[in-house]
Formats: sequence, C-alpha cells, structure tokens
Amino acid sequence: MSQLQPGDPAPAFTLPTASDGAVSLSDYAGGRVIVYFFPAAMTPGCSLEAMDFDAAMGDLSAAGYHVVGISPDSAEKLARFAARDNLRFPLLADPQRDVLSAYGAFGEKTLYGKKVEGVIRSTFIVDVDEAGEGRIDMAQYNVRATGHVAKLRRELGV
Repeated sequence: MSQLQPGDPAPAFTLPTASDGAVSLSDYAGGRVIVYFFPAAMTPGCSLEAMDFDAAMGDLSAAGYHVVGISPDSAEKLARFAARDNLRFPLLADPQRDVLSAYGAFGEKTLYGKKVEGVIRSTFIVDVDEAGEGRIDMAQYNVRATGHVAKLRRELGV
C-alpha cells in the first residue's frame, strides 16, 4: 500500500451513491473536496465522524469545501445510514475497494494490537482543476473518528 502525499495526482473515481446516483471526482471541477474514507456505516465511530462532518457542512461550504464519504459498504446500507443520521453530503459505495486502495486507505493496520487488513480511516483535501483533474493538497492517514473534524477545521482555518 502506497500512501499519497501533497502534490500527488488524486486518483479519479466514479462511485454509486446512497441515493441511486453516481458521483465522480470530476463533478467538483474548479472546487475543493474533502474525501474521507470510513470503515463501516452504522457503527458508533463512523456515525460520530459522519455527524461531525454534517454539523460542519455550513462552515465548510462557506469556505468552498465539498464533503464526500467513501466506504466499502453497499449503496443500500449507505442509504440507510444517511437516512438514519440525516446526512446531507454524498456517501459513496466502494465494495470492491478499488478507490480505497488507490488512495492508500485500505491495507494492513493494527487493531487492538493485532495486524489485520481493512479500511484505514483517512481524509484527503483534493483540489480539482477546471478540467476535473484532482491534486492532493492534504493527506491524513489513521485519523481518529472522535475529534477529527474539529482538528481538520482548525488546520483548514474554517
């Protein structure tokens, strides 16, 4: 697993959404996107992180950021998650883990002192040019669900 660094090209993606559509990185041409990867919808940590992003949406949007959450869950499970927690940003399904792997957000990690393979909770700030090509502005791996959004907001000055 190779981790992305600031300045690297952002891997392009098109993934199904919780609302029966699809979202591509190029949909945000000319904008900035917070792309965050989470292990599993409907779990306490992932719910907390998603609700924190949702609560920050007004300030993030005002500062020019869009938010996209990606997990290996099915679109159907993500739809239930979005409805249950009233989430207002797109949740994208990557059950084959292709995008997770491309961003270095899937691989070996330590869980309760044991080496396992799984989703590495990660967040990226992607600048997308007018042609729809993305470049990594910030890459954060192994972030904690609790307090992550508040820390990210401080780092972004939002």
